[in-house]
Order: sequence, then C-alpha cells, then structure tokens
Amino acid sequence: MSPSVEDLLAAGFAMGGERVVALDLVDTKILAMDPPVDLIETPEQLAKWWEIQEVRLPAGPVPDGTAVRRLRTAVRDVLDSHLAGRLPLPTSVEDINAAAAAAPQSLRMVVMGDELQAETRWHPEYGGNAALALIARQTIELMADAGRLATLRRCANPNCSMLFLAEHKRRQWCVGSVCGNRARVARHYQKSKRS
Repeated sequence: MSPSVEDLLAAGFAMGGERVVALDLVDTKILAMDPPVDLIETPEQLAKWWEIQEVRLPAGPVPDGTAVRRLRTAVRDVLDSHLAGRLPLPTSVEDINAAAAAAPQSLRMVVMGDELQAETRWHPEYGGNAALALIARQTIELMADAGRLATLRRCANPNCSMLFLAEHKRRQWCVGSVCGNRARVARHYQKSKRS
C-alpha cells in the first residue's frame, strides 16, 4: 500500500505517492528550482520520509543518507535518460546493480488463509540494506517492462520535476491537487486577462 498524497504533502513531501517507491525517492529532489531542493538532506528529513514509506519497504534500519542519495541520483539518471532517449551513465547502472545485489533475497511459500502465496524474504544478515535493494530492484523491473515504462512521465508543469507512472493516459500532473490546480488557475487567469 502506497502512502497517500495527503500524508506526503502534510509531511512536507510534494509528491504523489507512486506505487513504485523508486519514483517517490527520485521525487525527493526538486530539480525545477534553482538551486535544487533536497527534501531528504538532513537525517531528520530522511527519517520522516522513511517512516512514511516503511509500510512498503522491508523491515530494517534507515540506511545511511549518503547511500540513499547516491541510489536516488542513479535511479533519476536512468529514468531521465529513458525520457530523453539516451543511455544512462554507466556508473548509474552499476550503482543500481550494486544496491540490488547488496541484500540477497529468496522466494518463499506462505499460507495466507486457505491458499498458498509467494513472499520475498530479504537477507540483510549477509550485508547490504534490504530497502535500498528493493528500490534498486523496482527500478530494474520498471526498466525491463516496456509496457509500464511507456507510462513513465514527467509532470506537465514546467516548474515541476516530478516523475510518475501514468495509470491513465490522460494523466499529466504529478499531483492533480497541486500542479494540476496551478495549471487550471493559470489558464483561468490568462482567460480573464484577455477578456
């Protein structure tokens, strides 16, 4: 379950609660501002973001901020390069692969009610951080899934740098109640100005 837009906005994170944690992570750096604004720059900010996201991450300690920001930079480069139609930096690919490999995982069968289901078990006891490995894995899976990757978008607001997966073809804003409203207000202002 993803955190709600309302929860994220109330905590100071202007993002849309995407189904893929990797997208929420890249959206913690607002690139459309000069200078860019890092929403997880301090240990307190990182802990708050992690607390909101923990419902969909493997249990474990909050990873080192430097490691989180390094993975965020790599994921952002890979996603931006796809949108720009270019290859990502080789170091970005290597950083994602290293994070994914750092915490081994295994698939298990578990009984849920009256049926069997698959569950991923992370093995941080062998090193690495399971949450960072999951984020890296999500990025790899997204990049390998042409159908889902085709829904990757950048917010249509030129003053926003957020990325999202458009589940509906008409979606053009990261958060409709934020960037979408700003666009509607601007259009209304321009119409009333011409009248």
